Amino acid sequence: MPTIRSVVIGVDSSTQSAKAVAVDADTGELLALGRAPHTVTGTSGARESDPEEWWTALVTAVRAAVRDTGLPAGSVTGIAVAGQQHGLVALGADGRPLRPALLWNDTRSAPQAAALATRLGGPDGWLERTGSVPVASVTAAKWQWLREHEPHHAEAASGVRLPHDFLTERLTGLAVTDPGDASGTCWYGTADGTHDPGVLDLIGLDPALLPTVAPGGATRVGTLAPAAAEALGLPLTVAVAAGTGDNMAAAVGLGLGGAGLLDHPVVSLGTSGTVFAATRARPAAPGLAGFAATDGTYLPLACTLNCTVAVDRFAGLLGLDREDAAPGGEVVVLPYLDGERTPDLPHAAGLVTGLRHGTDPRAVLGAAYEGAAFTVLRALDQLLAACGLDPAEPSVRDRPLRLIGGGARGRTWSETVRRLSGRPLVVPAADELVALGAAALAAGAATGADPVALATAWGTGAGEVLPPLTRDSATWDRVEGVLSAAAPALLGGSGR
Repeated sequence: MPTIRSVVIGVDSSTQSAKAVAVDADTGELLALGRAPHTVTGTSGARESDPEEWWTALVTAVRAAVRDTGLPAGSVTGIAVAGQQHGLVALGADGRPLRPALLWNDTRSAPQAAALATRLGGPDGWLERTGSVPVASVTAAKWQWLREHEPHHAEAASGVRLPHDFLTERLTGLAVTDPGDASGTCWYGTADGTHDPGVLDLIGLDPALLPTVAPGGATRVGTLAPAAAEALGLPLTVAVAAGTGDNMAAAVGLGLGGAGLLDHPVVSLGTSGTVFAATRARPAAPGLAGFAATDGTYLPLACTLNCTVAVDRFAGLLGLDREDAAPGGEVVVLPYLDGERTPDLPHAAGLVTGLRHGTDPRAVLGAAYEGAAFTVLRALDQLLAACGLDPAEPSVRDRPLRLIGGGARGRTWSETVRRLSGRPLVVPAADELVALGAAALAAGAATGADPVALATAWGTGAGEVLPPLTRDSATWDRVEGVLSAAAPALLGGSGR
């Protein structure tokens, strides 16, 4: 008699695409992967996407993954969505988006964020209440921008959702979110686990417009609604998890959470560069997002806007392959092509210095890698310090980094991170950690099991260990010196 497999679906609805993995719930074997692209529009700081396209892409990706398993649709027992954080989806009375979503990397809301940060007792007041000080990326600033620039849309809104909330609601018909993704809004209180009424009053947001906060991302919120089951070609009985944000799902996929350890901080190299770690402590520091994890612990995180896409842009401008790079030498690049979040320079532009007639274009590209890697690793030092650790202490400096994201597969990226950090790296073999984390949440919803324990048993965080290189302090100091000298001018151009 053939073995009956239980299949769970994890969806990573990111800035650029939807990816759906079909996973054997018992073994963690990746059975199939489907994907479909997203469109991002906007110039001069605007970044928007049509949420309806997210749903269409999710359907396409899930159908492809289920088809490619070669198993009957009835094998699927659970599904969960992990989505790009912070995006603002304003729904009308018909449940449809009133306008394109404002994405996390839309920097038009920088003035609103700066104004909000002075309220409620200033940065310290925000850190105490929400764990984070408003910056352009957070949803509260985007809602304030909408109220000021498109008041007709704000007034017409009958619901306010994050990207993953929007998709989970399409799956179930229920408005629900989780602590992890909610903690990126700056209207969710990470200390008490509820939407903060003082913040909501400040930004004029009716709490009735917000989804219910489930206890965790693996919470079973229901089963597929009839329209969703038909669109996906799946049974009505499929369990739907509350889901979470992409960074929180990546932590689950790595088997992080609940241990309170910072032995393996994570560096993610994608469209943005992020650093995070799972901890039981609730660190609160300016420049750090004091996120909740999806399992009741915390996920302090720092994010830079300019990472792999910015470096690829330099490669394109120079007419080079992305791997055709050399160490920057005298050249320093601050690749802040979309402004920057950490450091908080939302209106900054890219900066190149140290050019000579004989400068090798490959060195300019290498300097772009160095500038991006420096910015991410500098943010990591800030995160560790906020967690009570001295980044310069050898026992801390020698701890390995888990390197994930698209850039982790690039030789130049991994070598640059090793050279500037002086740390060993663990590069997980699994490519789709966000989607795999979502699959573990789906399995938790279907079976009641702990998703972090499931992901650990599946081994999704295991991978190659790269030994450390001698730390390139000269390059680090050179980039840091340029940033220190340039920051006042970059900040002065921000209008803040």
